[in-house]
Amino acid sequence: MATVLDPKAAGASRFEGQVAVVTGGGQGIGAATARRLAQEGAAVVIGDMVAETSERVRAAIREFGGQCEISLGDLSRYENAEALMARAYDAYGRIDALANIAGGTIWFQSFQYYTPEQIQAEMDRSFWTAMWCCRAALPYMIEQGSGSIVNIATHAVTGRFRVPYAAAKAGQIGLTTSLAREVAHLGIRVNCIAPSGTAADDRTTPRDHGVAVVPPELPASERADQDEYRSATRNSEIPMGRRGEADEQAAAIAFLASHDASYITGQVLAVGGGQPYPF
Repeated sequence: MATVLDPKAAGASRFEGQVAVVTGGGQGIGAATARRLAQEGAAVVIGDMVAETSERVRAAIREFGGQCEISLGDLSRYENAEALMARAYDAYGRIDALANIAGGTIWFQSFQYYTPEQIQAEMDRSFWTAMWCCRAALPYMIEQGSGSIVNIATHAVTGRFRVPYAAAKAGQIGLTTSLAREVAHLGIRVNCIAPSGTAADDRTTPRDHGVAVVPPELPASERADQDEYRSATRNSEIPMGRRGEADEQAAAIAFLASHDASYITGQVLAVGGGQPYPF
């Protein structure tokens, strides 16, 4: 039996007896979050599109001695979000925490080069997944009179070349701050983290998985502009001068989802530095 899933948990057991749903739990920040919550005692339900990576995380959690189930489906469709929450409830009888991590930018280019199909795909992946999962989880949390939701924004809300993704993640900020005010009196907290650039060494599924959109050819001037922007901003927006690690983001998510943050709601926590929005 594995003795540790996330050494950064340092013996914490804040989720004993709780049930956590983690979307995008097959790789990257989602996988790190699933492992962290399981390390701290949660029964975890992974919502993802890819069986292979999800099974890998489930196997690690079960080897550790934890409980983990999987619900496969495209969470930008409400029926799949409903199925995920029903799977969690049927398996474990409650939903205490929801980490909305499914998403991620697909393309990097100036807005005038995005096709309508690309824009729709970006919004589906990085906005509707969170919207639908919040809506699908709420009835369970309202019935039990408690719950915690953590959404994922991005420092890229104020950046270039990812306008649809930035808009989708800014939408998650609005989802967080407005929903938090609606459900606070019901015992439910809603918060958000805004990661800076984060390495995902376990990524095996490309970001355009399942996206049947062929991007247009970009002119050389656009490529040069992108390269200059990347060079100029790679570390300037991150005080520590390095990319984050997935388990560092997972630690912030676990804090906000836990009772340690019992008096925190409607907040956006920048993890890695930089202001996630300009107001």
